[in-house]
Amino acid sequence: MTTTTAETRDDHDDGTNPEMATITATTESAPVPMIRLDNVEKSYPYKGGQTWVLRQVKLEIQEGEFVTIMGPSGSGKSTLLSILGMLDGDFGGEYWFDGKPAHGVSNKARARLGKENVGFVFQQFHLLDDLTVAENLDIPLSYRNVPRKERDARVAEMLDRFQIVGKKDLYPPQLSGGQQQQVAVARAVIAEPRIVLADEPTGSLHWKQGEAIMHLLSELNAEGTTIVQVSHDERVAAFGRRVIEIADGWVNADRPTRAPEKP
Repeated sequence: MTTTTAETRDDHDDGTNPEMATITATTESAPVPMIRLDNVEKSYPYKGGQTWVLRQVKLEIQEGEFVTIMGPSGSGKSTLLSILGMLDGDFGGEYWFDGKPAHGVSNKARARLGKENVGFVFQQFHLLDDLTVAENLDIPLSYRNVPRKERDARVAEMLDRFQIVGKKDLYPPQLSGGQQQQVAVARAVIAEPRIVLADEPTGSLHWKQGEAIMHLLSELNAEGTTIVQVSHDERVAAFGRRVIEIADGWVNADRPTRAPEKP
């Protein structure tokens, strides 16, 4: 907390000594944002020059926000999500995550920061077809060297929470698209990440299935998980509280949105 003290002089007409009044104003220091990008840029060499994918991106995302990145195909939104997820370290500018640099660090350090904090949901699910639902959920925990007993307990918890207990021994090709995305969301959050990044999480689903997935993400956000998703669908964006519009690599707008009323 920052305290500012100002002194004012009140001169009285009766000639007595001036009386000093102290006015104290207190203001809360701004919280450190979970994500802060400062002039982030991304380009690829092309015919002796450069093709720009992102240009001078500046933005902040606070913990607990639900943000949608929108833009036409080729606008740079998926590239931006990849940088936010620390999958791509080849960019210019600065990326601060919770006050820690994700720029100018080794691939190992950046990967560790991402593994400790980020979960992913992909449009095409990215489940392993030769593993059962339960085995797919176990993968993120095995990467973090979680003991087997705790892993089994967390997998059981996720199966119950996402109402897929009856599917635990099935393989992804045996599930509908909506069920596969349920598993993908459960896999993304089983290791309790602080932020979930979703790349077109409803893009491969019909709207009834997609709406169910969005309600799942909204519930996670209500519990404190930060959500950043890429979408071109205003119905999907309406589940969040903020929209970042991007075109030709530039952030063109950063506006609030209103979540739909609960059914």
